[in-house]
Amino acid sequence: MKIVFASRNEGKVKEIKNMLEGLSVELISLNNYANIPEVIEDGESFLQNALKKAKLVSGITGEIVLADDSGLQVDILGGEPGIHSARYAGDNATDEQNNEKLLSKLRGIPLQNREASFCCVLVLYRPDGRYDYFEGKWRGIIVDEARGDNGFGYDPIFFVPELKKTAAELSAAVKNKLSHRGQAFAQLKERLPIIIKEGIGA
Repeated sequence: MKIVFASRNEGKVKEIKNMLEGLSVELISLNNYANIPEVIEDGESFLQNALKKAKLVSGITGEIVLADDSGLQVDILGGEPGIHSARYAGDNATDEQNNEKLLSKLRGIPLQNREASFCCVLVLYRPDGRYDYFEGKWRGIIVDEARGDNGFGYDPIFFVPELKKTAAELSAAVKNKLSHRGQAFAQLKERLPIIIKEGIGA
């Protein structure tokens, strides 16, 4: 089964290929298509954004499409930065600038009140309009000091209490198993053989 992943990030595609290893899936990125515009993520939820991307790309390519949207939600901030996680400090903000803005909002708030969740929603969209979605959530605490070099985004300040490490201090294998993205992909991997058996997109 051929699946188009709605991203031009080949590193991400490689990571997903590893997660889907053992399944009869050919995963390709948007780099194989020259005519797909940038999708404006203006939905009000991770699901809406992922679904919009998947539907648009499927409409243009005629293929089964996998799209994701993810971000960080801090409980005491009412779910911020949420769907704005990647551009929290501005459209072209760096990871460091996003982290600085978040920490400035949390200044003075005790550690035990800084609970947060990394959230990921995956949408698998078929050309006939049917779709499945899968959601993963990873709980942690936001700490003041960035630690670790293995992650990106908010990983260095997202502390996982049971492991006593930040997400950026974990190995890729451990992170892929526990993370929001890992959880969502585990659900997708469980569902895909059924979809393949149905022969959708064959």
